[in-house]
Amino acid sequence: MKITQLLTESTIILDVAASSKPEVIAELVAQLDRAGKLNDPAQFTKDILAREEQSTTGIGEGIAIPHAKSGAVKEPAIAFGRSNSGLDYESMDGQPANLFFMIAATEGANDAHLEALSRLATFLMDGNFRSRILAATTKQEVLQAVTDKETEEDGPVAPEDEHTAPAGSGKRILAVTACPTGIAHTYMAAEKLNERAKERGIDIKVETNGSSGVKNRLTDADIAAADAIIVAADTKVEMARFAGKPVIQTKVGKAIYETDNLLDRAMTGDAPVYQHDKSKDDAADTESKGLFYKHLMNGVSNMLPFVVGGGILIAISFFWGINASNPDSPEYNEFAAMLNTIGGGNAFFLMVPVLAGFIAMSIAERPGFAPGMIGGLIAITVTGVEGASGGSGFLGGLIAGFLAGYVTLLVKRVFSVLPNSLEGLKPVLFFPVFSIAITGIIMMLVNPQLTKVYTAISAFLESLGGTNLVLVGLLLGGMMAIDMGGPINKAAYTFGIAMLDAQNFNFMATVMAAGMVPPLGMAIATTMFKNKFTKPEREAGKTAYVLGACFITEGVIPFAAADPARVIPASVAGAAFTGALVMLFDISLRAPHGGVFVMGLVDGGVVKILLYAAAIIAGAIVTAIVAGLLKKKVVAAA
Repeated sequence: MKITQLLTESTIILDVAASSKPEVIAELVAQLDRAGKLNDPAQFTKDILAREEQSTTGIGEGIAIPHAKSGAVKEPAIAFGRSNSGLDYESMDGQPANLFFMIAATEGANDAHLEALSRLATFLMDGNFRSRILAATTKQEVLQAVTDKETEEDGPVAPEDEHTAPAGSGKRILAVTACPTGIAHTYMAAEKLNERAKERGIDIKVETNGSSGVKNRLTDADIAAADAIIVAADTKVEMARFAGKPVIQTKVGKAIYETDNLLDRAMTGDAPVYQHDKSKDDAADTESKGLFYKHLMNGVSNMLPFVVGGGILIAISFFWGINASNPDSPEYNEFAAMLNTIGGGNAFFLMVPVLAGFIAMSIAERPGFAPGMIGGLIAITVTGVEGASGGSGFLGGLIAGFLAGYVTLLVKRVFSVLPNSLEGLKPVLFFPVFSIAITGIIMMLVNPQLTKVYTAISAFLESLGGTNLVLVGLLLGGMMAIDMGGPINKAAYTFGIAMLDAQNFNFMATVMAAGMVPPLGMAIATTMFKNKFTKPEREAGKTAYVLGACFITEGVIPFAAADPARVIPASVAGAAFTGALVMLFDISLRAPHGGVFVMGLVDGGVVKILLYAAAIIAGAIVTAIVAGLLKKKVVAAA
């Protein structure tokens, strides 16, 4: 792909009006938006500024390259602005910047786009090219300068291609470059190192860790023969392979602005011998765990508004009566029925598909969203078991999300061999058809088995009715907490509904009280043990108070997803304790939902209501204390 397919007349400003860094960023974003390249300019601005917070993109010599990969970008593009007088861009050399190239890359930018974007970054290392851009009087002259430079380079020569120089000192230098977005600085640093090494007769090989992957990878033989290694990176790179070799570690910008200094240090041996930290030998596992958490939280964070909004609307509908949404009931209220339909029939129904869709999207970017949604929908609708409803719920959604994500990655890899002429068909035809089909077929086969687990648990619970009720309460309480609204939780809840129909109201009181405990307990924990939770978790704790009070067990999911090994046992302990207490106090409740809003319906008057509240509070405190004891302190908590 040619750079001039991304940099066009509609994205060029020959004379920017800005006089400061924030102003020029805003002006270039506005130009991209006017050219139809953005779908959310405000979000793209945030992403650009977030990149600037990591390190300035003012690389010196009058150049600034603000850039970001963002979901706010409609199509990859480059905006160019020029300030003849220059302005303070907080550049690395402390000098004013005149040339501004804003790179806008989509989250799913393909290799052709990324290659063109990175190639522009390397062109800016050429002083003659910069001079032509500065001297241009029309937009056409700017574009012609770019075209001529591409012609000079004989087409799209990848900047990561290995450069070697004539033997000079006899020493062999290696380098690795990487920046957070892997678009501009990675390749500019590589080009500058290659260029200066060639001029000085230094034998060098540079590996780039960019958006399109690792290029020109350093081999074991390269590393063994190296006299020194320069690692210029603002993001994580593989370091264990350099153990025992002289390594200079620095920021990627230093390789652009202080190239000769780095080469001098490498040539003279001014580099410490790198000692690999053995405690990081499990780095791959840690990274994998971090990715799992990232994908999971992407699903949970997008699902949570459906849980919160839908659950609270359901609870509000009970103000008009527990049967206010039932047209056959004397309590029927049309507005209450609307709220119940919106909350339960729609928001809650979409909860699992949204969870699965955004997990898959986090793994495979936008092509993963559709198969994830379909997989999540199958999880809650295709049961394969007569008389069962609700499918495999939350756990099925988790499986569907990760399945769809990795299936989509496989499909993308398979179709990567297609010619560039079919590039446009991949995201609109090949990816959705094959990823939806494969994910759907697997879920259609797997979900009935998951649903059978649900029905088996329900049958088991029904067989316990005649045994010690306190033990049953203990068991039901634990089941309400163990999978946070999943099939085990739903099995216990369905058992409570079944007993409600059989005029046994103790079980309904038990499952509702126990289901309120996990979010309430974690909310209390965030208040009692602030140093063991991050700031976002403490904020989530405030919401968990409301969710727990409304009997929305799913309110504990953000905490359980982040630390399941500690949060789930704490939740189960507290919920089981509450379940046992409710049975011990012989409390009955006729309402199947509503949390604190229906506590007035507890049989036995004020005393029983107070005992019911005490059982819930006691269990929540148990959860809070257990969680506080199990969780570790947060390092540098915000």
